[in-house]
Amino acid sequence: MKFLSFKVGADDQPRLGVMLEAGNVLDISAVRLALPDAQAAKVPASMKALIEGGAEAIGVLETLLSDSTLHKHVVAADTLTFLAPITPSKNVFCVGRNYREHIIEGNIASGRPADSFPEAIEFFTKPPTAVVGHGASVSRHAALTKSLDYEVELAIVIGKRGVNISEAQALDHVFGYTVVNDITARDLQKRHGQWFKGKGLDGTCPMGPVIVHHSAIANPNALQLSLDVNGEQRQNASTDEMIFTVQAVIAQLSAGMTLEPGDVISTGTPKGVGYAAKPPRCLEVGDVVTARVEGIGELVSTIVV
Repeated sequence: MKFLSFKVGADDQPRLGVMLEAGNVLDISAVRLALPDAQAAKVPASMKALIEGGAEAIGVLETLLSDSTLHKHVVAADTLTFLAPITPSKNVFCVGRNYREHIIEGNIASGRPADSFPEAIEFFTKPPTAVVGHGASVSRHAALTKSLDYEVELAIVIGKRGVNISEAQALDHVFGYTVVNDITARDLQKRHGQWFKGKGLDGTCPMGPVIVHHSAIANPNALQLSLDVNGEQRQNASTDEMIFTVQAVIAQLSAGMTLEPGDVISTGTPKGVGYAAKPPRCLEVGDVVTARVEGIGELVSTIVV
């Protein structure tokens, strides 16, 4: 199942939906309002409520999907405004330098030895104010950076609270997966000596378009991902190229630190980023960036002033 958060109009409140075939969406929020109170109380009111509701909430949605009388609440996806499927209550956790070839291109571009690889996962975060949805405009932030870059990434959405999670149990704590474009101001990243400022500008964490339930992803460590700028492919790889697997990322991040339902962990990007090209090819006003992950979908962002 694929879940999304959306608005119907500019002043509408966020709604929960289930993506159907042929580009249609079952508006769960509308269904909830139409049901008697006793039934409505069992229907999750938001993505966070769905995630926290676990298997029971998923079962409720499966029942609704099988009820043909509710099809009057189906709407076309192209008439909706997509929101980030979930806005985390805390920062988005991110993994740096998790693909061997990306590490090499970054080392060369930064003047480091090409074969310098991390011995442990390099974590950083992006604030909730950076999070935007599919189809959103992203500022060029030209007054702050001369080097705005893109990074397609598979992201994990945590479904079950845990701390000191073992690799063997890690996938049991996953609700689902989404796509993140870890847009980065490279010069700010370098100037401040750490990654947070260059990764934390407003709008620089496009996420979506949906969260795919973990049951639909047989192996998150074997998914194709790619990124285009104005239709030109810049990145193309598989998550099987990650140095640290999804299980390892969850285990190491949760060591001594509690992960909670709704937490998002972005797992790193493959080679092909703009700043490492010769000459560098970073983002400019008017660029349309499309990030894809197999089984999840396309996350589109437009760079504006």
